This record gives sequence, structure tokens and C-alpha cells, in this order.
Amino acid sequence: MIGVDIGTTSTKSVLYDMKGKVIAYANTGYQLYQDIPDMAEEDPEDIFDAVIEVLGQVIRKGKVQSSEIKGISFSSAMHSLILMDQNDQPLTRAITWADNRAAKYSDELKNNGIGAQIYAKTGTPIHPMAPLSKIIWLRNEKPELFKQTKKFIDIKTYVFFRLFGVYKMEYSIASATGMFNIFELKWDQQALELLHISEDQLPDLVEPTDTIKGINLKYGDLLNISPETPFVFGASDGTLSNLGVNAIDPGVVAVTIGTSGAVRVVVDKPVVDPDGKLFCYALTKDKWVVGGPVNNGGIVFRWVKDQLFAPERITAEQMQVSTYDILTQIAEKIPAGSDGLLFHPYLGGERAPIWNAYARGSFFGLTRKHTRAHMVRAALEGIVYNLYVVMLTIEKLTGKPKSIQATGGFARSSLWRQMLADIFEQDVTIPESFESSCLGAAVLGMYALGYVDDLSVVKDMIGVTDIHHPNTDNFEVYRELLPIWIRVSERLEPEYKEIAEFQKKHSN
Repeated sequence: MIGVDIGTTSTKSVLYDMKGKVIAYANTGYQLYQDIPDMAEEDPEDIFDAVIEVLGQVIRKGKVQSSEIKGISFSSAMHSLILMDQNDQPLTRAITWADNRAAKYSDELKNNGIGAQIYAKTGTPIHPMAPLSKIIWLRNEKPELFKQTKKFIDIKTYVFFRLFGVYKMEYSIASATGMFNIFELKWDQQALELLHISEDQLPDLVEPTDTIKGINLKYGDLLNISPETPFVFGASDGTLSNLGVNAIDPGVVAVTIGTSGAVRVVVDKPVVDPDGKLFCYALTKDKWVVGGPVNNGGIVFRWVKDQLFAPERITAEQMQVSTYDILTQIAEKIPAGSDGLLFHPYLGGERAPIWNAYARGSFFGLTRKHTRAHMVRAALEGIVYNLYVVMLTIEKLTGKPKSIQATGGFARSSLWRQMLADIFEQDVTIPESFESSCLGAAVLGMYALGYVDDLSVVKDMIGVTDIHHPNTDNFEVYRELLPIWIRVSERLEPEYKEIAEFQKKHSN
């Protein structure tokens, strides 16, 4: 079984045997275009080429014959939008979740009450990340493109269109558009009327477990994939990451920190947050993932490395070691709580928990005593504080977590894993399996094709690398600091838009 994960910065593919053992792995990156403020786009052709590349690589590396491939199942980043013309050619690049140009229109939706009505039916928070807001922005600011549009699709739909010539979107990706009624499992009429579009301009809806055969012969021959090989539509990367770390039982929480981050828990039916701060996305029609995504995960650590630790970066290159490893060693020497230095990690606006595209980062509590080492530890703690506040919101809907499964690039750092245990005051388990979304896609594929009877088989595939227990001394420090961190964030929030607009006005 092959699991493919179409991500924001790269596409990954893993070839598994039918017990979840990794046979081969491939990863191909592509450019994120940020030509003007708030833009975050990618070339759909680059992404499609990456899918073909990683599929070819794992098939070659694994030395498998076409007849041995039982199925290929897909995961994909959410919230992307591509406009297709009457000749089925892209009118735009893929506008990603990180694109903030629709902020003005999402603000209007929040303020006029319509946003709350649509959220209550779709489970997608009102934010410029969502295709709902992006389409309003395009209709108002790029009307010629809007008029030429035959179909509004996402990147996974584009890949399947190129491979099979059909426009189909599964429930999981659809539930992240802001246009899909999660209670009725169909496109929401109020949303479509707001956007001035029809159902015909959106893909046909299918279940995540639905399959399709008959790959375009050009690509089948290139990849040595038979036309009889089933492709499983799969689900979104976030929901499949929960499956891929075995966080699919009630009370088992998945915390992911990669470039961005998220906290998620699975429930058996769709549920929405009265305050509109949490998403509710489909894994299957019987399993729904409630949670909150954050913009600022590992990308904050990268900023610290690039802007505050240039000498260490040079040293790391000379020693041929990771700069991140050096920085975590530096941060480990600083006590929990960073001697009262707090960091709000809003370097790229923020989704959960504050849903404010104008949010900006800040250090609070700086004194002459504080050093760069304090700043790096405070930045790491700030990322986890933010995730913890998301967890507090989830608790109101689903109850206190029983356990936490952690994954993502941060999980390689024992310091960060311990921070997570201390701040959340919970045991944190780090699964041995990597590329959790690929594994989730593969397991969903096995289930869809009848090779396994239940998704719970994933528990036998993930292994366990480490379990971290909360350190009493540390979590007592964090208990003192967290209320201050939350209050400072609340008091700064009214100023975020003013400073963001100043920065935009004076940007070079």
C-alpha cells in the first residue's frame, strides 16, 4: 500500500507492506510564492510533478511490480484553492491556507453575523485560510478571474483530475472549505448563495473511502501502475495524522508541531464550538476530528535560528551538525519558565486560539538578566503555551484528555517533548512511526479496500519511541506563568490590526 501526503512545502510518499512496515520513502519539495504581502501560493504543476516523482521513487526503491501494489491512498493539506477555466486549465496558482489576502472579507463575515451562521453548519472557522473567504476576495478584487471560472477546486482534486479526468472532492477536504454542511454531507446552500456560485462549479462529493481506477495511461506507463490499481481518495493531512498516531479513540489527543501545528481529538459525530474557535473536519463519515490549528510552530524556531543565532549556524555548518540541536542544548540550560520571559509566537498571524490574521509576535518581561538563551527557550515555550490554550478550548467540548500522542518535526527534540508534558501536565507518547499522515492514508486505504476490518489496526503499526512524564517542579512554574501569558495576549489583541496595517503601509 502506498500513502501519499501532499503537503504545504513538499509531497511525501511511503510504500508500506500490509502490516504497516516501511519499505521505501520519498520526499520532494517545491516553492512557496510570496511575491507581495500576505500572499502564499504554489504552482499546481510543481505539486503534480512532485506527486509523480515521489510515486515513481518509492516504486523504484521498493522494487515492486505493478501487480503487487494493492492501492494508493492520499492525504493532502487543507484549504487550498485553484480556479479552473472552461478548458480545464488553472487560472490561478494554488492559493494555500497561509494566504491572508482575504482578511478584510473574513472580518466582514465575522462582524455581520453571517459568518457565525455558516460556521454553525460547516465547522470551518471564519478566517482568510478558508476557500469560503478566498472566493469572496476573488469575486470582489479579481472579478475577471471569477467570471472565467468553471470550477473552484483544491490541490488534491487537481491531482486526481490530472490522473483520472474527473472533478471529485472527498468529505474531509470539503469539510475544511467553509462551504460544506457537515451535518447534511452536502454543499451548503447559504454559503453558495453568499459566494454567488453554483454546485456545478464545485467538485462532486465522495466519501474518503471511495476509490477510482483507470489512471491516465501516460502516467500509468511512466510509473508502472496498472489501470486496475485502485486509488483511494483519502482525507486531509490533519485528520489522517490523528489516525497515523493512533489518536482515534475518545480522549486521545494528537498534538502535531511541524512548520505549523495543531491539537486534535476524534469524536463520533460532528460538533461545533459555540464560540467558533474550533474546526470540525471529517476523517470518515463516522469519525470527526475536532481541534485547532496554529500557524506558528517550527517556523518560529527557524526564525530564532536565522535571526538570533547566526554565529551558531556557521559553527553548526562547520561541524556538520544541526543548528537546531545546538539551540536546544542552549535552551536546556535555562530553567522552565525562562526566568519570567514570555513569548507570543504570532509571527505569521494566528489561527487557533485567537483567529486573528493581524496578530504579531512579542517578547514580554525582558530584563537585563535575559540572554539569547532565554529568548530561544521562551520561544519554544510560547509555541507550546499557544497549543495548550487550544487544548483548553477543546476540553470544553470533549472533556479532559486521557493521553497525548505527539508527532511532527519537534518530536525529535527531547527538550520540546518534555515541555509538552510539563505544560499540558499529561504523559506524552511519541510514536515510532514517522510521516503519520502517510501512514494514516495507507491504513484508510487498507480499510477502504477491505484488507482490514477496522482502523484500530494502526495501533499495531506505530510502535512507541518514548513516553515523557510531567516534571512536578516544572509544571508548577508553568501554572504560574500561563495565566499571565493568556492575559498579555488578550490585552495586546486590540493593537494587532493597527501594527499590522502600519507594517503593510511602510513595507518595502
